[in-house]
Amino acid sequence: RVLFRSSNLHYYFRTKQVLYRAVLAHTLSLWLSETDIISAEHSPRLALEQYIRAKMRLSASHPDASRVFANELLHGAPEIGNVLRQALRELVARKAMVIRAWIEGGQMAPVDPYHLFFTIWAATQTYADFEAQVCAVLGVSQLDADDFEHATEHLVALLLRGCGLQEPEPVSA
Repeated sequence: RVLFRSSNLHYYFRTKQVLYRAVLAHTLSLWLSETDIISAEHSPRLALEQYIRAKMRLSASHPDASRVFANELLHGAPEIGNVLRQALRELVARKAMVIRAWIEGGQMAPVDPYHLFFTIWAATQTYADFEAQVCAVLGVSQLDADDFEHATEHLVALLLRGCGLQEPEPVSA
């Protein structure tokens, strides 16, 4: 962790609003960089599995950033709405084209690529954004590495099955 003195913070971020926007932009940048794996050069199974795992790692490692981002969205995205309508929309459209090509090539089940992204985002970010609810239901005070690992394996299996990308059956000897 980097600790900033108040004077240093004010030097880099002149206002709270500028700092807030920087946090939102950094969070979105972290999440979007993980979409690089979703490309025609990769199999849909590998790409989607790695993307889901990366999103879960980010939920575990940056839960506060995820909550700040969710709060921004709950308030109508006043600070980052333009980024969502432009850069995010364009990126998701490009990735949706890759997913459509996989579907058309018979590599995965027909799914709506946009709603697949919404589902992945909702499912993975739940473990950060609604940690209190998850902990209450599981009867734990906080999620640990084993909880995240179990949730990750569940989401990977569930989402890949929904996309027709199940694990091959083990070969018995």
